[in-house]
Amino acid sequence: MSRIGKLPIVIPAGVTVTVSDENVVTVKGPKGTLTQKVHADIKVNQEDGHLVITRPSDGIEHRSQHGLFRALLNNMVVGVSEGYKKELELVGVGYRATSTGQVLELALGYSHAIYLQLPPEVKVEAKTERNKNPLIILESIDKQLLGQVCAKIRTFRKPEPYKGKGIKFVGEVIRRKSGKTAAAK
Repeated sequence: MSRIGKLPIVIPAGVTVTVSDENVVTVKGPKGTLTQKVHADIKVNQEDGHLVITRPSDGIEHRSQHGLFRALLNNMVVGVSEGYKKELELVGVGYRATSTGQVLELALGYSHAIYLQLPPEVKVEAKTERNKNPLIILESIDKQLLGQVCAKIRTFRKPEPYKGKGIKFVGEVIRRKSGKTAAAK
């Protein structure tokens, strides 16, 4: 049995889960609504405040789908009840970020500014404090979409190992390399 797949999903108060005949799971909560189509062989049952995911056999296909859909459904329940939040930090001289509505403007040392139109499900906030690196704070109920947006923003200027400049997650540790001067000694 899949260690992750066999764990029941606790449904918090204020969250309703409906499973349609076509195996489409809809989760509604105080922050919004999310839907996910589940593989036809995987069964989703609601039992006294818990969601239980079962599979018909121990075949490779069923085992792989079991843990996957349990994790996706758990992320949906957590998203509509609490939401997800990611913080990105811009490290570098002259790096700036400003947000206007759903448009994020980044100045990352290129000859031009980068404008990124964000999906409506993602809320963005750009903070700039004196003597601190600028922050980009992203919030959403959809964990998958939020991670995808963060990855897209990071591609504009990945953290480099020599000076540590670039866009990184808050708390992320960049493995640093010594430059040419250390090799000459």
